[in-house]
Amino acid sequence: MYKTSPKSLVLAGAFSVATLLSVSSNATIVEFETSQGNFKINLHDQTTPKTVENFLKYINDGDFNNTVVHRLVPNFIMQAGGFEFNGNFPLTAIDVDSSVKNEPLYSNVRATIAMAKIANSPNSATSQWFINYKDNSAILDRQNGGFTVFGEVIEGMDNIDKIAQLPICQSIPMPDYTNEQCANSNFVPADENFVTIRTVTISNSSTTTAESLSPVKNTLLNQGSSSSDSDGDGGGSLSYFALLALSLVGLRRKMKIS
Repeated sequence: MYKTSPKSLVLAGAFSVATLLSVSSNATIVEFETSQGNFKINLHDQTTPKTVENFLKYINDGDFNNTVVHRLVPNFIMQAGGFEFNGNFPLTAIDVDSSVKNEPLYSNVRATIAMAKIANSPNSATSQWFINYKDNSAILDRQNGGFTVFGEVIEGMDNIDKIAQLPICQSIPMPDYTNEQCANSNFVPADENFVTIRTVTISNSSTTTAESLSPVKNTLLNQGSSSSDSDGDGGGSLSYFALLALSLVGLRRKMKIS
């Protein structure tokens, strides 16, 4: 059974308003303001409509505000959209809506945003998303029904690249954090030790901006995946797929009620 929270009760009252906003605005470009610089993403609202509608609802509900980048694998992916830092470890899982149907039309090439999901469950994506640091199509276009790419970074990819240069503690990018602090289980980090996504807002609600994009089609989906798949860096596909699972050890996903 999923847990609820006071936040979910408040959001439930605003559900109808948020739904109307997501349907009427049909936003294409969204801007992320983070503690490490901003970036913009152009959404494929016409070709991955269910995924974009789901993503926009989280934005309209304010669910992504003050979340943190909770997983980073250099030269692979940066993942967020699932957890907050409230002064203590483990991180706090945000409330989530029902899962969304998979729409694996486009390829997981560099600078694309896609939905994370549970292993062996193609239609399990909820709130968590990731950005591809390189062309990961050989792995992510085939595994688990393919990972749904629903937008492209059009501005600020340099800031996303800089995040990959930060110290990493337990897969979390942590500014101004040392190896000694990471190894000390009694040391509690502060807000400034996380890459915080302060706000995510709609910056252009036009539905025509996608015409300037040239998304790469997913041509590998029907080929399936095998145990011999590799990302080219010596890591097996299964280990990398596990990095995109929806939950961290010891954290429980919470379901919003509506």
